[in-house]
Amino acid sequence: MRYLANFPLLLLVLLGYLGVTLLSADGNAALQHPLFGFTLFSGARFQLDGNGVFLILGLFLLFFEVLKSTRVGSSTVIDHLLSTFVFVGFLVAFIVIPAAGTQEFLALTLMSLIDVLSGFTVSIATARRDFGVDPHLHGG
Repeated sequence: MRYLANFPLLLLVLLGYLGVTLLSADGNAALQHPLFGFTLFSGARFQLDGNGVFLILGLFLLFFEVLKSTRVGSSTVIDHLLSTFVFVGFLVAFIVIPAAGTQEFLALTLMSLIDVLSGFTVSIATARRDFGVDPHLHGG
C-alpha cells in the first residue's frame, strides 16, 4: 500500500488518452464527439467532449500530484523519478504518435511537466529549510 502512494496519477491520463485514440477506429476523432452539453444562463451552448474530459481529469490529478510533492521522506525521490518518466512518456507520445499531436495532448504534456518541476522545486525548498541554509550567506 505504501508503494501506491508513489504511483504517478498522470500516468492514468496518458494511458487513457492513448488507449482511446489508438484503440478506436477513428483515432483522435473519437475524443472530439460531444459527450453532453447544456445551455448556460448567458445563452451560450456548452459542450464537453472527450478531450475536455481528459483535460479536466489531468488538472484534477495534477492537484493531487502537487500535494504529493509536499511530502518529506526518502520515497519522494521515487515519486520524482516516476513523474519524470511519465513526462518523458507524454513528450515521446506527443512527438511520435499522430493521434497525440493535438493541442489538448500538448496541454496534458505541460501538466506533466508542471508536476515534475513542482516536485523538484518543493523538494529543494524543503531541503534548504531543513538544512538551515542562510540565504544571506550565499547571496540569495
